Amino acid sequence: MRIISGINKGRNLVSLGKGDPSAHLRPTSDRVRESIFNLITGGRFGNKLENCRILDLFAGTGALGLEAISRGAKSVIFVDNGQQAIKLLRKNISICDVGNKAQIIKTDATKKLPTLSKNSFDTVFIDPPYGKGLGQKALKILKECQLLNKETLIILEEGQQINSVESFSIKDCRRYGSSYAHFLTPNMLQPFT
Repeated sequence: MRIISGINKGRNLVSLGKGDPSAHLRPTSDRVRESIFNLITGGRFGNKLENCRILDLFAGTGALGLEAISRGAKSVIFVDNGQQAIKLLRKNISICDVGNKAQIIKTDATKKLPTLSKNSFDTVFIDPPYGKGLGQKALKILKECQLLNKETLIILEEGQQINSVESFSIKDCRRYGSSYAHFLTPNMLQPFT
């Protein structure tokens, strides 16, 4: 695993090999990450990285959020509740020397996120363990905690294609092997901040 582009381009992150199933760590591959970031910065959604506030739920090793910082994000809040994930995340933040732009919150992303209640994010990454419905639960919490604005872009990775999510519009879905990256925005008809 490495940072693909930006100020930390080529910097190697802590290696997990194919992941750590016991800790539910399944890092997004470099190829998939590059494709996702090309879509985020390619103009279709505007540039949702440059000087943006990012939320990385189920952060794991932090590869998505660290890539965002490398490409110009203002700040990233990483949320994960796994002890192993937090340990790896701290190491990766140190490797990239971005402690001034990164904050780690150890909590369950499917529960209320009270310490974030006064924040609104430009981009949200949600990369939960597949097949458990955790991504949809996290979306519900994001809405309830008013962490979104009407232009927030959400990237939800899952092991299968999702056709609809209440209160959100799916703008695109891309398949990468056994992963599906869904690009969502809050439904304009719902009361978002």
